[in-house]
Amino acid sequence: MAKFSGVYVAIITPFTEEYQVDYKKLEEHVDWLIKEGVHGIIPAGSVGEYASLTPEERAKVIETVIVAANGRVPVVVGTGAPSTDQAAGWARHAKAAGAAGIMALPPINYNPTEAEIFAHYEALSEVGIPIIAYNNPHDYKVDLTPDLLKKLSAIENVVAVKEFSGDIRRVHDILAKTDLEVMIGVDDLAMEGPIAGATGWIAGFPNVFPREGVRIFELASQGRVQEALELYRPSLPLYHYDAKPQLVQAIKYSMELAGRPVGPTRPPRMPLPESELQKIKEAFEQAVSVKVN
Repeated sequence: MAKFSGVYVAIITPFTEEYQVDYKKLEEHVDWLIKEGVHGIIPAGSVGEYASLTPEERAKVIETVIVAANGRVPVVVGTGAPSTDQAAGWARHAKAAGAAGIMALPPINYNPTEAEIFAHYEALSEVGIPIIAYNNPHDYKVDLTPDLLKKLSAIENVVAVKEFSGDIRRVHDILAKTDLEVMIGVDDLAMEGPIAGATGWIAGFPNVFPREGVRIFELASQGRVQEALELYRPSLPLYHYDAKPQLVQAIKYSMELAGRPVGPTRPPRMPLPESELQKIKEAFEQAVSVKVN
């Protein structure tokens, strides 16, 4: 049975207009997502703007999310950091705070050797917490291919992979070559992923439409493709933004359109031009045309 099954929302970090973390709004967002039916929460990922947080803010964000979740759903913590030692430190913090697991990027600052990638995940495994390896070859130099994941799967606590390459064929190859759980990592494969055998989805736009995202994933997992398509196709223009560099701005703007504003993004993420906001608004209006009661 999969340890991290279902829809895990990689949550935004709310900011005030002065770019201060709004911890109260963060608590409210976690509570709302859980009440809307999501299966797990992931703070301190790319969508959470982890790289723009101070260490003190990041620690408090993680702790706030875990307390707000209050054991109702698992919390998996992003550990992305410039060094293995720092990433392992965030893994230790996550474990001490009560997280169910970590979502761990490979080394991110340069193009590492396979041996260095392996050693990085071994160091994280020594913390003694389940690891979802995070494959994002678009934003980082490392591609955790199915063959490389086969080797990493021998590490004790590496139990799953967030597959963000955008190539649905990867799901089949990973399942054939490893015993890892596959969590689809791009929103615009949220239906195709579970059809191919992914047991989880680490999601971005379900920050905005959690109930609909859960329904799409569940229908696809049950093979009810036509029903899933009725929700999925209208959502795709918005979901496509999940694989773009401006995904955080797009998600936060969509939340504003949905009546759940969570403030700006921190620099270096800048506000989007009006022309791009208009495109997002049109995609949002199409997505909101289908709702799950």
